[in-house]
Amino acid sequence: MMIFLNGSDDEVDVGPMGIPLPRYGDNRVIWTFSGSCMSMHHNQSKVASKLRSTELFFYCSIEKLTSSQFRGLLHQQAGSIVACNPCRLDIDQKIIADCCLYELFLHYIFHTITKFDWVSHASNYWICDGIIQWERARDISNALHLDINLKCDASLLDHVLKMFMEHSESPFLAIKDGDLYEEGPYRWISVTSRDAEVHGMKAIPAEASSFFLAFEISNPPRALPGGFFDYCSKLGVLTLYCCAFNFASPSFLKCHGLRFLGLDHCTNDKTIEGEHNTDWLFLYSLWVLDLRYTNWNEILSEEKMDLMTKIKELNIEGVMGWQCIAHLQRRLPNLQRLRIIKTACEWETSDDVDNFFIDKTSMEILDLSGNCGMNILPRSLSKASSLRLLVLDGCDGLESIGGLPPSLESFSFNGYGPASQWTQSVEVPQEQFRPSSSTNKNDVIISKISLAGCTRLGNIFLCWLPNLVELDLSGTSIKILDFKTMVVQIPWLKRLFLIGCKHLRAIRFLHESVSDLELMCVDTRAGIVCPRPSISKNKPSRLQVHAVFVDARFTRSLWHLICNSRQVVHLNIRITSSPACDGTIQFETTRKDIIGTSEQESLHLISASRYNDVLGMVGAAPMQAFPQPPTTKFDQHVEIAEGSFYVERELEKEHVRRLMGTYVESLHVHDVLVRAIMPHECCWHKLRWCCVERCPKVDTVFPRNSFSFTALETLCVSDLVMARWILNKGSHLNQYGERDISSFQNLQHLQLHSCPSLQFVLPLWVSSFPFLETIHIIHCGDLSHVFILDEEYPEEITTHGVPFPKLTTIHLHDLPKLQQICEVKMVAPALKSLKIRGCWSLRRLPSVGARGHGRKKPTVEMEKDVWDALEWDADHRPEHFEAPIHSRYYKEKLPRVSVLR
Repeated sequence: MMIFLNGSDDEVDVGPMGIPLPRYGDNRVIWTFSGSCMSMHHNQSKVASKLRSTELFFYCSIEKLTSSQFRGLLHQQAGSIVACNPCRLDIDQKIIADCCLYELFLHYIFHTITKFDWVSHASNYWICDGIIQWERARDISNALHLDINLKCDASLLDHVLKMFMEHSESPFLAIKDGDLYEEGPYRWISVTSRDAEVHGMKAIPAEASSFFLAFEISNPPRALPGGFFDYCSKLGVLTLYCCAFNFASPSFLKCHGLRFLGLDHCTNDKTIEGEHNTDWLFLYSLWVLDLRYTNWNEILSEEKMDLMTKIKELNIEGVMGWQCIAHLQRRLPNLQRLRIIKTACEWETSDDVDNFFIDKTSMEILDLSGNCGMNILPRSLSKASSLRLLVLDGCDGLESIGGLPPSLESFSFNGYGPASQWTQSVEVPQEQFRPSSSTNKNDVIISKISLAGCTRLGNIFLCWLPNLVELDLSGTSIKILDFKTMVVQIPWLKRLFLIGCKHLRAIRFLHESVSDLELMCVDTRAGIVCPRPSISKNKPSRLQVHAVFVDARFTRSLWHLICNSRQVVHLNIRITSSPACDGTIQFETTRKDIIGTSEQESLHLISASRYNDVLGMVGAAPMQAFPQPPTTKFDQHVEIAEGSFYVERELEKEHVRRLMGTYVESLHVHDVLVRAIMPHECCWHKLRWCCVERCPKVDTVFPRNSFSFTALETLCVSDLVMARWILNKGSHLNQYGERDISSFQNLQHLQLHSCPSLQFVLPLWVSSFPFLETIHIIHCGDLSHVFILDEEYPEEITTHGVPFPKLTTIHLHDLPKLQQICEVKMVAPALKSLKIRGCWSLRRLPSVGARGHGRKKPTVEMEKDVWDALEWDADHRPEHFEAPIHSRYYKEKLPRVSVLR
């Protein structure tokens, strides 16, 4: 038997997971819907319609429960929350059950009254009402608010809570039109009325800790009854909707223990006699002040703000904007959450405005949604060292964003406008509360967003920013950047920076969102800052991708971007964790024809050697120094180096093979544990430069049946201790199934170093190497031939030989088993220099032919023993070469005795 807690509303087929289905044998699976959260819905038939393999469906009709059974259900819900969260073990289950009941109470009283969902304040109510009373009350209430996510049908909720209120021990009372007030020990009271009288209630009961009053007829707003707050000394939560009172002297001044004050669409009525000469003592205990479309300037004056020493949250919607922020400096020292939304006035820009947040070191949440008149963010925002969430939804007037504090964890900018409901957590607004279309005609003008340096940022939402051209997320903690859910409808994005994003694992591109992307820079190494390339004016219609990452699986993200690009693609990809590795890509900078202040980067490929620093001081031996090929700039480069992960597994994937064959012009692989740089056959028709170094597990550089080396110009291989050949024999057919006769037709330089197991370099299936200029091979102890006949080859090369018309230089050193450079006759009429040392088995040199008068013969440097052992024929004679220069050192046997006498 298996018990399966299914958190979704759909049936899950467990068969593919290897779990026997219930219909086989005596197997049984008991599983639940909707996770551990209690729900109230009339949707049993809808759920039943989704079932395919379920035999029995059990559900409980909550409307049939008694009051005591419903209370028991709440305690079971509390128990499940504690069981799923061991960190909650120290919390009494009765307290969690009260929190669940309080949230149901909020759903019941607010689902039809106001346009704003006050349920989002549930975690505040729990604290201010006194349900949760600990030093960590704020953290605990926020955590519980995530766990207590109740879903209710309005009609079913009405039935259940009305039934519950009939019980004598009900802690809450909800009075609506037609209901009469009956006294009782109620702690939470809600009154909804169309009349000036509150259904017989003369005053709030002394036991009440939360009170909600809403007058549904708001023209004109109803006045609060006189003496209404005379006895409510325990009142912690007070929310008023469409009420009128004297702003200069409100009637609730006597509520000295008030912690939460919420006012929505309330107005000032100077005709009401207030509490004269009464101090505003309740401000000393106030924790949360929420003003919505209530223009109460008195409570936001400097004098009153000086009294709010304990306030932690300030929410203002639909009234003043920067005027309120101007009073914040050096006040409200414990403020943690500030929301100033949809202000009705223009924002000012001045030095004073820039200093607003300079001392707000405790502020965690800042929401400035809907402030269309705000052009810039205050510079002092960077000093808000505890800021974790910044919401700028609907701030159409902002031109750019930058200079945010490193503590930022979540960021939201929705061009369609503010969300209909906020959250008390530091997460961006939930999807169901975001507007999906614009309600105004304003243009969102922002062109640049820089969140660089926000090292904790892991959650962003950007939507409908049609003029955004640059997005900088460098140094953030984003793991997956999703252009389907996180960055959407950004049609003109041109530059994307993700430098120093050590947690980045993938980018999910949506082609429509990045169709005009011109530059993307990615670097997932920690603590490394690279210079940023700019976009050249001379080549505006190109996509430049500069990427350095450790996890090779990231190539999947790049492939989806590159293969869907409509532009010419410039690639510079490095898979490594090393900050500066051998053979690294050097960048040449220029200030000509570039956009912006960054410097243009051009690619220079430098040969690799682990002891370059030593050789630079003492000088390299002439026979061991690689001659440098001409410096060439390539537009598509890939480097795979030390510190990379999952390289060999990713090389098996189709997207890597297509990336290599379709785009890569230069390839540098070094210091990695792979068996081959591509495990399967691949088309290499764009590869021009290839260097493979210090890969101890490589058996063959290119796999059997690889083809189309048509563009290859330089091949450098060194320190491959297990490699037996560079390219193995095989059937080398092109993509059309025809014999590949165009490979190596552009090969110019062949360089090999320290490959002791190498038996041969390349198989011969082509008739010539028309552009090969240099062959440089040293320290390859098992090498017998450089070129060996393939399984299939042109018949004419066995009789006429293989022509190398441009071969000028051959350097061979320490190749004791080398017999011939080419297994068949090798014709090199342009040969100029032969330097050979330590090749004791060599029996034949390339045929250069007789040269006419005035033409210089090839020079030869080699040991006399080797020269004397060479084989010649009528067309290949010693006279065709200059007199050889022999080394002063000979291969002589030393006596096997101690030289110390």
